[in-house]
Amino acid sequence: MSIPLPLAGRHVVLGLSGGIACYKSAELVRELTKGGATVQVVMTEAAQAFITPVTMQALSNRPVALSQWDAREPNNMAHINLSREADAILVAPASADFIAQIAQGRADELLSLLCIARPIERCPLLLAPAMNREMWAHPATQRNVAQAVADGATILGPGAGDQACGEIGDGRMLEAVELCEEMIAFFQPKLLAGRRVLITAGPTFEAIDPVRGITNLSSGKMGFAIARAAQEAGAQVTLVAGPVHLPTPRHVQRIDVRSAQQMHDAVLPQAAAHDVFVATAAVADWRPATLAEHKIKKDGTQRVPSFEMTENPDILAAVARLPDRPYCVGFAAESQDLARHAREKLVRKNVPLVVGNLGPATFGRDDNTLLLVDAHGEREIATADKLGLARELVREIATRL
Repeated sequence: MSIPLPLAGRHVVLGLSGGIACYKSAELVRELTKGGATVQVVMTEAAQAFITPVTMQALSNRPVALSQWDAREPNNMAHINLSREADAILVAPASADFIAQIAQGRADELLSLLCIARPIERCPLLLAPAMNREMWAHPATQRNVAQAVADGATILGPGAGDQACGEIGDGRMLEAVELCEEMIAFFQPKLLAGRRVLITAGPTFEAIDPVRGITNLSSGKMGFAIARAAQEAGAQVTLVAGPVHLPTPRHVQRIDVRSAQQMHDAVLPQAAAHDVFVATAAVADWRPATLAEHKIKKDGTQRVPSFEMTENPDILAAVARLPDRPYCVGFAAESQDLARHAREKLVRKNVPLVVGNLGPATFGRDDNTLLLVDAHGEREIATADKLGLARELVREIATRL
């Protein structure tokens, strides 16, 4: 199974202004090209003090543009040609001085010149600030950032943490992987702009004693992929996650829970304030009625312990019963008769859409096959990587809202 490259067909002009974060830009070129983009690097004179054009040319497989007087351009108009060919201009690092130039409309070298000369309506400008924390916090910088945004630029970051000067705070350029993810998200259609989406993901863990418990093999990957895809589509996303070891998608609010009851208690107070609820989590249907105070140990008698079980709350059904309920999407992880069980769940839970998949065939994997079941019929989404499926599901949900 081939995974489609998320930046295939995109041409990015990557600008480097002066700053120690230029070392991250080398890795950024690799990430963008791995994503399928072609990258044209443009460097200011100050950037060349931190990293060489030779390095950036080797990584991008293109000569680096350095001067507005570049004689390689037949018309001697590098600032026009470069900006007309680009799907986006990303300046990373964007120094305090460079942001000031953009805010004030100054264009005294190639990078700022092509940013000012770009067709604003079809060539977006993205700036990844990189500077000392005091420089970032300075009122002049904040004014310049606000003006750049008002003029149409998008600000990516900055991050917070250790800085080259030895200080700690805001101002770090985002890491290469983070910036690549931001670029991928930027190009996704904003089908859920202004919407609020609540998602559950992963398994639950129902304790038997302080050591053991009942759980399942859900990795949470599908739910986390849906959270990322919804955020990419412009939604404000809250993710309620069972016990999984996955990084939180960028710009997603995450609430960690352990048991089905905890997940229920986290979801119900928030559900009505959201437009969409996607119940991806594999929630345990039952839990032990009582929790043993200490670890249940073998005592040599070969006596097998038995447990009285009690039913867990039905989170999806509870949300679907709310008077001002969101659009509810259920998930059915089955081991057989997928279509029949998914349809039964659709009716039983009284929701408009159930997404079925075969649990044993997908738990822990990076790919999946989905079956969409609603009142009108069924449609399969063919096997693909989970993020690709998540984006397709988000498109489907957006058309139904």
